[in-house]
Amino acid sequence: MLRLHVKKETSFANPLEASTSTMHIFRFRSAPATVLAAALACTATLASAQQSTPRRDEFFWLGEINKATAVINTDEGLLDKSMTPLVVKGLRQVLADGEQPGARRPTNVITFEPLLIQAAGPQITLLHAGRSSQDMLATMRSAILRDDMLALAQQLNKTTDALVRLALRQRDTIVPNYTNGVAAQPNSYGHYLLGFAAALERDAQRINQAYVRIDRSSMGTTVLNGSSWPLNRKRMADYLGFEATVDNAYDASQLSSVDEPVEAGQVVASIALHAGSFIQDVMTQYSQSRPWILLQEGGDNTYVSSAMPQKRNPGLLNSTRRDASTALTLGMGVALQAHNIPPGMSDPKEVKANSAMVHAAIGVLRNWERILAALVIDPKRALEELNSDWTASQELADVLMRKYKLPFRVGHHFASEVVEFAKSHDIKPLDFPYAEAQRIYAQAVQGSEFAQVLPMSEQEFRSTLDPVAIVRNRATAGGPQPAEMDRMLRQANERVAQQDAWIKARRTHIGDALGRLNQDFDRMAKAAGVQ
Repeated sequence: MLRLHVKKETSFANPLEASTSTMHIFRFRSAPATVLAAALACTATLASAQQSTPRRDEFFWLGEINKATAVINTDEGLLDKSMTPLVVKGLRQVLADGEQPGARRPTNVITFEPLLIQAAGPQITLLHAGRSSQDMLATMRSAILRDDMLALAQQLNKTTDALVRLALRQRDTIVPNYTNGVAAQPNSYGHYLLGFAAALERDAQRINQAYVRIDRSSMGTTVLNGSSWPLNRKRMADYLGFEATVDNAYDASQLSSVDEPVEAGQVVASIALHAGSFIQDVMTQYSQSRPWILLQEGGDNTYVSSAMPQKRNPGLLNSTRRDASTALTLGMGVALQAHNIPPGMSDPKEVKANSAMVHAAIGVLRNWERILAALVIDPKRALEELNSDWTASQELADVLMRKYKLPFRVGHHFASEVVEFAKSHDIKPLDFPYAEAQRIYAQAVQGSEFAQVLPMSEQEFRSTLDPVAIVRNRATAGGPQPAEMDRMLRQANERVAQQDAWIKARRTHIGDALGRLNQDFDRMAKAAGVQ
């Protein structure tokens, strides 16, 4: 087992901690009132680390919506071509100004439009034909949430990949697994990790399914029942990289735009629950004097207690668990905001809050990936713990039933009596006297139709209690036996590759669509004599 040493300083990589205290050893859980603020800080830190150019924020999407409107309405006669020079110059000026350091980047229509008027005069508001702030904002929010969900999908896939790779390395490591907080049965640690990979795969499926419903344009539905202007909704959706339109105009901004963040919140909550469950399982070992799994000392993984020299507190586990609780709170919070409000209200729609929610989950997954890289597993100590308890006792009942046709409950009674005798006499499984097993068996089947002679030889009795053999000899589909581990590892790697391809395809689709839009906008400008 890794020897731990004292660190004089600790700095947490988690951005939620870095800005609030330099004395990390005196850390308390975030109060409920600060949950959103903490998540927003995390979002800002993550956003600054992303190398996305240009920034696809509210200002960016309002610009793209205006470009698409100008191209489509000019092509289809809803906007006179004589307006093109004015529209092009006005839009370009506003967008260029917004890219300057410290410049205003309005987040909604009523603050964006005055900049257009200032740049080109009130005539430029002829662009507003066939649309309203309602459908523009609904489309903008969907576009941003769509990007956020792809970022979440990418980090989820990276964390899943880390689980699968570690599962491959630990496929033959036999450890105790726990139910109801008590050591239950031996298992391959690789099999255990693949269980969590399967849970995250369901989260990936939820993202993919939610994405289909988010990836729809509301443009052209105006407030709630459309417009007398025949705006080409399908072409607008294509230019903005959406696969489809929200079909019903009332649904578009009144209902669907509320459903989207609520569904994203459900995905965030599911991820947070899975992360918390994994962390709590590792934390169980930290209460033991001789754990079989720890975080590697160094970096930001652990820190020294301020009072007790022997303690190495698992800071990365603690902070990630706390952040999972924050993400869960935010994911549930958006549903509470959407509860009992009239259709169309903006309570759960705020971009900043919903991005913070999704990026809180991204932060949890990123730290979970770090935890996986920092785990130090001691196979000998794990096997020692298995052999110091009776986690293999069920196998006695199983073998007696499968091989010797003894009813399971009779065999279970025999195994239970063996365990009770062993614990009362402080006998470990490897040391249990075969003669005592024979005596207990005879008592267990006394008065039944079965012979009172234990049908297992001493060698078979002892091999039945071998945790390694138990795992190797499992026959259940989806079990930890080598053949099934090979299959599940192969399929898990295939799913990771498929998800990676899906994410890249979605991003390419959006990028290509925006590229076409900007090419057509520039072509329109050139045709009107605007350079």
